[in-house]
Amino acid sequence: MKQELASKLLRSGEITRRDFAAKTASSLLGVGLLGHSLSSRSYAAFEQSSKLRQTATAKNVIYLYMSGGQTHLDTWDPKPGTETGGPTKAIKTSANGVQLAENLPLTAQHMHHGTVFRSLSSTQGAHEQGNYMMHTSYELRGTIRHPGMGAWLNVFQGGGNSTLPKYVYVGNDSRHPGAGFFPAAQSPLFVNNPEAGLKNVKPHSGVTEEKFNARLKLAGELDADFRSTFPHRNVKAYAEMYDDAIAMMRSEDLKAFDLSEEADDIRAAYGRQSFGQGCLLARRLVERGVRFVEVSLGGWDTHNANFVRVPELCETLDRGLSALLADLQNRGLLQETLVVVATEFGRTPDINQNVGRDHYPKAFSAAMFGGGIKGGNVHGQTDPEGREVVADKVKIQDFNATIAYALGLPLDQVIYSPSKRPFTIADKGHPVTGVFA
Repeated sequence: MKQELASKLLRSGEITRRDFAAKTASSLLGVGLLGHSLSSRSYAAFEQSSKLRQTATAKNVIYLYMSGGQTHLDTWDPKPGTETGGPTKAIKTSANGVQLAENLPLTAQHMHHGTVFRSLSSTQGAHEQGNYMMHTSYELRGTIRHPGMGAWLNVFQGGGNSTLPKYVYVGNDSRHPGAGFFPAAQSPLFVNNPEAGLKNVKPHSGVTEEKFNARLKLAGELDADFRSTFPHRNVKAYAEMYDDAIAMMRSEDLKAFDLSEEADDIRAAYGRQSFGQGCLLARRLVERGVRFVEVSLGGWDTHNANFVRVPELCETLDRGLSALLADLQNRGLLQETLVVVATEFGRTPDINQNVGRDHYPKAFSAAMFGGGIKGGNVHGQTDPEGREVVADKVKIQDFNATIAYALGLPLDQVIYSPSKRPFTIADKGHPVTGVFA
């Protein structure tokens, strides 16, 4: 079958024999990895990919995802005194000339550490599709699953702690793309309740270390024939998953998941809701070498009672985000940790008959703090009503390329999925280099 595929590709003239060998060679990732050796024809799909390189300004990412479509007009891009702005007022921040909505008073005190993006624009106006593109840079397809940013980071650079998960997701959104077409080892560890810690990480009562090791040895012996008969990527990944789980069970750093170790005043500062405690867990994890942690806050689909619901959501976000930024700064971690606040799209400038705002991918906002990002900065602009991007439009792919650029990842490096389709980390996105200090 491989010979038939090789002959077909070679006859088509798309790649040379040398390129084909590189493309189909197995790696520990189970995917093909190619640089600039591709012929012009096969590389044409990525001619517009950014070739910019830089030394990483961030080591870690804490990605705060506002699931449901956060309203830009009542958070990061207020339009006070206008019909579209509604009753939401603007307040001053710690950065001269930068205002936020009154719903984010605590975050406003940290604006000198970050940049607000007020010119995001997406082509996806439905939740699942918008969520997927924001996480992967690609449109949702039924034939392939693309990796999230944390998986790309692991593939290119690896994790920072060999005994803890390399990638952690805190929340309960089942739509997360995870590792996509990468092996299962690149998937995030899903933590539904940050206060519950990790379950089933200790042997059952009565199972001694000797018994546990004996059972592991027996399981390995029973699986040996199967693994040798079917030396496939997924089989290998399944075995490695057990190895990683055992390493984590025995890790001294497993206590990172135990929030009871934190002082009561610290826990209270983050807010006792799941999101706030998730932010605290994220800080504890990056402190111990976990390089990508996502924390989700849902409920932003405010078709009804927008001006009641948004202040409630913002209170949770504001408390958790501001505590996280202060905590990272006090511990000397903010400079190496990029904190991202993102969502799938904004909400309509027009207020509907239910005093709500509907889906609006045309113009919306996001923010980045720390990790080499310029402080007290605003990138992009919408018109006075918040309807149109009028300066420095940022596509989803550009926004994600900016995250990758901060991490020092190669934006034009082509990776082939197991089905031999080529992809880059942020599709054809170009990083917004002007937001870096």
